[in-house]
Amino acid sequence: MPLSYDFYSLSNFSPDSFPSLSEVLSPELIDKCLSESGVATLRKRRLPLDMMVWSIIGMSIFRDMPMRDIVNKLDILLPGNRPFVAPSAVVQARQRLGTEAIKKIFYQTQQQWHQHTPHPDWCGLTLLGVDGVVWRTLDTAENQSEFAKTSNGKRESGYPQVRMVCQMELTSHLLTGASFDSASTNEMNLAADLIKITPDNSLTLFDKGFYSLGLLHRWSGTGVQRHWLLPLKKGTQYEVVRKLGRLDKIIRLKTSPQARKKWPDLPDTIEARLVTRTIKGKEYTVMTSMIDPMRFPVADIADLYAHRWEIELGYREMKQYMLKNELTLRSKKPEMVRQELWGALLAYNLIRFQIGKMAYSLDSILPIQLSFSRASAYIIQQLSIMPHLSPGKIPKAVNDMLSMAISFLLPERGERSCPRIVKSRPKRYPEKKPKKCASALN
Repeated sequence: MPLSYDFYSLSNFSPDSFPSLSEVLSPELIDKCLSESGVATLRKRRLPLDMMVWSIIGMSIFRDMPMRDIVNKLDILLPGNRPFVAPSAVVQARQRLGTEAIKKIFYQTQQQWHQHTPHPDWCGLTLLGVDGVVWRTLDTAENQSEFAKTSNGKRESGYPQVRMVCQMELTSHLLTGASFDSASTNEMNLAADLIKITPDNSLTLFDKGFYSLGLLHRWSGTGVQRHWLLPLKKGTQYEVVRKLGRLDKIIRLKTSPQARKKWPDLPDTIEARLVTRTIKGKEYTVMTSMIDPMRFPVADIADLYAHRWEIELGYREMKQYMLKNELTLRSKKPEMVRQELWGALLAYNLIRFQIGKMAYSLDSILPIQLSFSRASAYIIQQLSIMPHLSPGKIPKAVNDMLSMAISFLLPERGERSCPRIVKSRPKRYPEKKPKKCASALN
C-alpha cells in the first residue's frame, strides 16, 4: 500500500491514553455546548436537555424503535410519578434542544477524539477524503418547501432529499466535518464550507466531480500544507511547464473569467502536478497540489488515490449497518431533520471512536481492519446496558469491550481483478444474451 503507516507509534500506543467511557461524551462538554447555543435552562424537567442529546444519538443507533421507547430504553428520565414519558414531551424537548447544540457537540467531540487517536500519516500529511451523499426525508409539506426532490430527467424522486458533503480521516473513518443543504445545492458549494475546518498538514482526496480550480486553489491556499489530489477531468486543457519524469510533470492551467468572478482570489493561472500510472494497459492520471518531487515521491502518489474509496465504505457503514437500511429520516420538519442528521454523524463518530480504541489496543492494527457491522452491534449492546450498571462495574465493562477486539478482525483484502467503480456505465443498446447450447442444458 502506498500509505506508509507509522507502526512504531501504534505499537507504543496504550489504551490508557484514551479517556474512560464516561468521559467520551462528558456531561461537562454537553453543558458547555448547550450554554454556548443559548438553550441551557435552570428549570427542572423530566427530560433534561443534556439527557436529550443521548436520545438524538439513540435515534440513529436504535432505528427499529420509536422515539418514546428510545428515551425509556436509555433510562434518561428523571424520577417522577409516571415511569414513561408522553410522545408529545419528547417532541417538545427536541424542539427546545434545537440543531446548533448538537452541531457544536459534534465538532467539539471530533476534535477531542482525533487528538486521542494516533492517526498514521503519509509524508507528514493526514489523509482525508471528501465526498457527497444524499439523505431521504419524510414527504411532508414543510420538508417539500425546504428540500428539493431530485430528478433523473424522466421521473422525480418520491421524497424530498438533503445533499451532504462530509470530510473523513481515511485510516480511522472518523468524520472531521460536514455541510448539508437541499438536494438542489451543488456539492462544490458544500465542499467550500469545509475549507475552514480542514486541518493543516493534510492531504484531501476528491472525486473528479469536485474539479473546480477556484475550490482547489482556495483549499491549498488556506492554512499550512493543505494539499489536494483528484483524477484529471477528461478534456482538461493544460500547458506542460516541465517534466519530472516520463509519467510525472508540472502543468499550468488557465482559469476562466467566470471562475475568477466566483472566486476573487483565483489568479489567471495555477500550477499543479500531473502523475500518470498504467494499469493493465490503461492509463490513469491524477492531479495534485504536491509539486515538490523530493518530499512527495511519484511512485507513492500514483497509488494514493485508491484510498479515497474509504469514505464510500464509511457511507455504507453509516447507512447500511448503523441505520439498518432505514434510509428515510424520522423527522417531519426541516429543523428537526438537520438535528437528526447531526445526531447521526455524532452517533457514527461515537461508534467509530470506540472501534478505534479496540483496534489500537491490538498490535499494529488499524480501525479499518475491524468489522464495523459486528463491532458496532457489540458496542451498541454495551452502550445500551451502561445506564443499568453500577459505577464500580463500568471500568470492567470498558475493558471487556477492548478484550473483544481480536474477534472483530477482518481477513486481509485480496487484490482486485478489476478497477473499483460505483456503478456500471449505461449502454446505448441492449445486449443480446448468448444462446445456451444443448450440451450445457443437459
